[in-house]
Amino acid sequence: MSEKKESVLAGFKAFLMRGNVVDLAVAVVIGAAFTNIVNSVVKGIISPIVGAVGTKSLDGYSSCLKGPCGVDAKGEAIGVNILWGSVLNAALTFLITAAVVYFLMVLPMAKYLAKVEERRKAREGAKETIEVTELVVLKEIRDELVAQRGRTPGYGNGYGNGGPAAPGSQHHQH
Repeated sequence: MSEKKESVLAGFKAFLMRGNVVDLAVAVVIGAAFTNIVNSVVKGIISPIVGAVGTKSLDGYSSCLKGPCGVDAKGEAIGVNILWGSVLNAALTFLITAAVVYFLMVLPMAKYLAKVEERRKAREGAKETIEVTELVVLKEIRDELVAQRGRTPGYGNGYGNGGPAAPGSQHHQH
């Protein structure tokens, strides 16, 4: 049983040390802090704009489904109310959060990653061009050497190294 306990702990440690778990933890912490910013924007900007048209808070909007509706002395709701203002407030908060995340985080990151990919492709294209150019130059040198050997009678040993004639060949050294 002790081996099983150790393997479970080793597996748990491996799970915690994975990069994506750490990334997820960082995302949750940043998300919590970001929620406070969005809530402040809704409370400080959106709610006053809505308050200029109607009530100061969207939470005040409701419809009475079964009356009498209202609030008693203890602050508890009387009757059956549909609190559609709270739902609208939550929906606006979500939309604002999604818009801010998209325009301030996702879109700039996508543009950055596209630029990085474009640079990588440009480097690979330049490297490929250099390799092709080097190959062409080497082929030209080879062709020129072959052509020189063919034009110079008695030059070379037939083995392609231009050295002295191989034994038994018809070329004699003087």
